[in-house]
Amino acid sequence: MKTVAMTCAAAPYQHNVRMNKIRLSLSAALLGLLAACSTPRHSAPVTDYATGTRAVALAKSQTPTGPGYYTVKKGDTLYRIALDQGQAYRDIVAWNNLANPNDIQVDQVLRTLPPDVATGGAQTGSIASSGVEVRALSAPSTALGSAGNKTTPRGDKRPYSESALAELQKPEAVAAIAAAKVPGTSANPKPPAKVEPAKSANADEDGIGWIWPAEGKVIARFEEGKNKGIDISGKLGQHVIAAGSGKVMYAGSGIRGYGNLVIVKHTNNLLSAYAHNKIITVKEGQSVEKGQVIAEMGNTDADAVKLHFEIRQQGKPVDPFKYLPSR
Repeated sequence: MKTVAMTCAAAPYQHNVRMNKIRLSLSAALLGLLAACSTPRHSAPVTDYATGTRAVALAKSQTPTGPGYYTVKKGDTLYRIALDQGQAYRDIVAWNNLANPNDIQVDQVLRTLPPDVATGGAQTGSIASSGVEVRALSAPSTALGSAGNKTTPRGDKRPYSESALAELQKPEAVAAIAAAKVPGTSANPKPPAKVEPAKSANADEDGIGWIWPAEGKVIARFEEGKNKGIDISGKLGQHVIAAGSGKVMYAGSGIRGYGNLVIVKHTNNLLSAYAHNKIITVKEGQSVEKGQVIAEMGNTDADAVKLHFEIRQQGKPVDPFKYLPSR
C-alpha cells in the first residue's frame, strides 16, 4: 500500500517535469526560428550593383568639366581639338601628360587651358571638379572703416550761443550741412573726372594690322557652319604670307581636310590658319613677321589650287572680312 501511495504521489511530479521539458524544447525552437528570421540574408548581387552604381556616379561627379576641359568624341584627333580650342597641340600634350599625342580615347577628358587658368587660379583641382564656383570677396564698402564702422559725417552738437548761431547761418556752413545730408557729396564739389572712351572689343585685333595672305580672287566666303574661312584662288607655288606677326604653333598635315597647314598664333585669343599649301617654309615655334612668306600655294587635300584662310578667336572661326583691309 505504501508503494502504491508513493507511486501516486510521484506521478504529478514526473508529469510536471515532462511538461517543463516540452516547454523548454518549444521555447528553444521558437528562439531558433526567431533568430533565423532576424539574421540578415546575403544579397551580394544587389549590394554589389548598388555599390558599383555609386562608384560610377562618384567617378562621373569627380570628372572635370566646364571651361578649360574637352571630352573626346568619336573621330577626334588631338590636332583637330587643338585647332578648335585655339591652342598648340604640344601644349595640350604637356597639360595632360600624354605619352603619345595619337593615343586619345573616346570620352577621355582633356585639359585645354593651362592648369592655373583651367582651375581659376586660386581654386584647387578638387574644387574645380566639384562644380563649386569660387568668387573673390568684394572690396569693403567705402562707407566703412577698417573695423567695419561707419565713417560718414556725424552731427555736430554744440552748446547754444548767439555766436554759434551766427556761424551756422553763414553760407559756407549752410552748404556744408546740405552736403553732409547727401551721401557721397562734399561742401566743395570737384569737377567730374574726365571719362576715357571705352576701348573697342577688337583692341587686340586692331593692334595686329591684318594684311591679305595671298593675291587672288576670293572664290568662297565665310559661311557660319559651312565654310570656316575664305578661299583664295591662285597659281601653284604662289607665295602665301603671314597676315600678321606671331608665332607658328603648327606646321604639318595632321588635320584632315586642310592638307599642308600652317597655324600662326598672334595673341592669346587670335590665330590664323593657311591650308592646302604645296610646301611649308616655316617650322613650329618659329616667330614670323607680318608679310613673311610661310608657304607656297597648292592643292593638298583640295580639289583645286587655292589658299583656305581662317581667323579664329578663342578657337572659334570668325569672318576674315571683318579683319582684313578692303581691296
